[in-house]
Amino acid sequence: MRSDAARVRIALNAQLLAGEASYRSAGIHRYIYEVLRRLPRQAPWIAFTAFIGPRSAPPDAPGIRWVRTRWPTHQPLIRILWEQLAFPLLLARGDWDLLHAMAFVAPLALRLPVVVTVYDLSFVRYPQAFRAGNRAYLRLFTRLTCQRAAGILTISQAAREDLIRLWGLPPERVAVAYPGVDPRFRPRPLEEVAAFRARYGLPDPFILYVGTLEPRKNLEVLLEAVARLTPPVPLILVGGKGWKPAFLPRLWDLEREGRARWIGFVPDAELPLWYNAATLFAYPSRYEGFGMPPLEAMACGTPVIAARASSLPEVVGEAGLLIDPGDVEGWVEGIRSLVRDAELRETLRGRGLARARRFTWEATAEATVALYNKITHNDLSA
Repeated sequence: MRSDAARVRIALNAQLLAGEASYRSAGIHRYIYEVLRRLPRQAPWIAFTAFIGPRSAPPDAPGIRWVRTRWPTHQPLIRILWEQLAFPLLLARGDWDLLHAMAFVAPLALRLPVVVTVYDLSFVRYPQAFRAGNRAYLRLFTRLTCQRAAGILTISQAAREDLIRLWGLPPERVAVAYPGVDPRFRPRPLEEVAAFRARYGLPDPFILYVGTLEPRKNLEVLLEAVARLTPPVPLILVGGKGWKPAFLPRLWDLEREGRARWIGFVPDAELPLWYNAATLFAYPSRYEGFGMPPLEAMACGTPVIAARASSLPEVVGEAGLLIDPGDVEGWVEGIRSLVRDAELRETLRGRGLARARRFTWEATAEATVALYNKITHNDLSA
């Protein structure tokens, strides 16, 4: 073990670590939270300092020094100003070996070596799903950050290929650190699931979707498939409303017919029970950096049908049914086969549980530290 004086010093910009639970605190917040929890154990020779917002709820991670900004960085414009103006001055007062910008953008006026985590390029691939200002900021500042970064982390091979192909980034600078799945996502006792079903008056069978309601999630295809199912199989949607969900009138029609039900955001503690209660999980998204909901569903033993698009085949593999995202009849037949065929559901349940065990947050942290090591030339074995 190195002495404290010889320790590598890494600053972590974790301003997107959320405070109050909401559908917006999912995804990036969860990734940052779980990585921070495990970094000190993966690399006890590194001195970590994480810069977080005034409302952030950090994990229990002995070995990380937490620094809260006084700026209200939960407001996007304030966060951008803090990152580009105040943060570089703050870093200039310290003796750092590396900055890890944990979400898309690093200060541009910074000579320190940078690692940046880019979760996906949805703002490039599906610009219509973003407000104009948000899209312009992400496209410009993320690209400039990546061009000067010493290393780039992303969360799937599909996202890595996008970064290399669309922005011409050198392949040797782009590494993958797959997300993990939390142990709370697991099969629950039958009596607990039955009580949950009764509490919410859930039908049997039913299809579950978990995620934000927004255009790239391709929900119009899933809604059309549900509308064509005979006999009807209700679809239950869990998640908040995102940007421009033009399919909402179709959803209201199906709700009136008893074919769909939108629950909205649910607390984290309830989410494993929603997966456990479902007959099957459907995820038709056209583009995902990774796609956590299918992985969580598999970890709960729920059969999965997902789009054969972007990173989803990497997540699901042979453990679920993969359907072309625009093939409505394919979705109808896939859902129908899963509802009717108990043996197929049981086969996919076993495959899904086995596949989900491959994705751990310890492996995510290990891949992150490996990139730090590559850039700082630290000896991991010391």
